[in-house]
Amino acid sequence: MVKESGPWLIAGGILLLVAGLLAWSGALSWLGHLPGDIRITTGNVRIYVPITSMLLISLALNVVIWLFLWLFQR
Repeated sequence: MVKESGPWLIAGGILLLVAGLLAWSGALSWLGHLPGDIRITTGNVRIYVPITSMLLISLALNVVIWLFLWLFQR
């Protein structure tokens, strides 16, 4: 394994740990219930498309990746 991948693996593990703790504690219960998340329920069929939640997660991950790249390139 390449030596430069070590900090990335540690950072990814820490992020997963923090996200898991937040989800377990219920701090992320609002995620998936944002305006713009589409829910359709009819009879036995449930359709759920979390558009706003996916956009918010994508934005947050892009910011985190940009910060890591900026910090490690210095």
